[in-house]
Amino acid sequence: MQLHLEREYWPAGTNGTLTVEDYKLGKFIELPWRRNRPNVSCIPEGVYKLAKRYSEKWGWHVEVKDVPNRSLILIHPANDALQHLRGCLAPVSKITGEGKGSKSRVAFEKFKEMVYAAIDGGEEVILEIRSYPDAALNLSQYELSWME
Repeated sequence: MQLHLEREYWPAGTNGTLTVEDYKLGKFIELPWRRNRPNVSCIPEGVYKLAKRYSEKWGWHVEVKDVPNRSLILIHPANDALQHLRGCLAPVSKITGEGKGSKSRVAFEKFKEMVYAAIDGGEEVILEIRSYPDAALNLSQYELSWME
C-alpha cells in the first residue's frame, strides 16, 4: 500500500492531507519544519516504511521507519502539534489551525486499522511525504533554506 502525505508548511505547524491512489483519507498535523532538529521539527520529506509498534505509553500505534537522523518517529493521536508532538505525526478529523486539529483519536483509530489490516495481509505499507511548491512555501520570511 502506497500512502501519500501532501504537506503545507506554516510557521506554527505543518498540516497535511493523506491520500491513497488520489483518494483523500484524512488530515495530519505535525511540528513546523525546523531543519529536522529532534523534538522541535517535523521529519524531512521522503519515502518511509510504516510498521506496527507497541509501547506502554501509547499502546498499539504506527512507527515511521528509517527517518534520517531521528529515532522512534511515531504516528499517534494529538490535537496540538506544539504541545503534544516531538517530531511524530498525528492524524486528525479536522484541521483547526497551524499544526492543530480535532478528534485525533477517532482519526488515528481509522488510520491504524487500515495500516494494520494491510500489514497483517502481507502488504508493505509505504508513506511518501511531499509538498507542492504552490501550496508549501508558507514558511516564515526568516527561513532561508527549508529543505536543509
